[in-house]
Amino acid sequence: MKGAKSKAETTKKADSKLSVKRKASDRGSKKPTKKEKAGKDPNKPKRPPSAFFVFMAEFREQFKEKNPHNKSVATVGKAAGDKWKSMSESDKAPYVAKATKKKTEYNKTIAAYNKKQSEGPNDAEEDEEVESDKSKSEINDEDDDESGEEDDE
Repeated sequence: MKGAKSKAETTKKADSKLSVKRKASDRGSKKPTKKEKAGKDPNKPKRPPSAFFVFMAEFREQFKEKNPHNKSVATVGKAAGDKWKSMSESDKAPYVAKATKKKTEYNKTIAAYNKKQSEGPNDAEEDEEVESDKSKSEINDEDDDESGEEDDE
């Protein structure tokens, strides 16, 4: 049997193919899974809006006044985008100034937040977490029950 291959040769080839496939699949899994992903901190300050979003807030109000029956968000967005594109740099300047002001405020608050995070958790927050799982009403109900038992005896 000159042409026959041994089982060892065929398994080596199969193993090498599998290992190549595993490596390729490992490359695509660099994103963290839901379990690995850290939760968001609700106390973290929100990022400041860009000049366009500052403009959008004002534009939405004007658009709603002119078109009170329009319920489509896409229509408002398209109209705002078209207007923003047609505006000159001098027309955009007040929105850019507001956005930069909000960004400086954000940088101050995020610096304070980061400093607070590096110092460690707050003692006040830990005290709140240590409290019992029972709500105040449940605790009050138990107190009432105990006082009622004492009166009966």
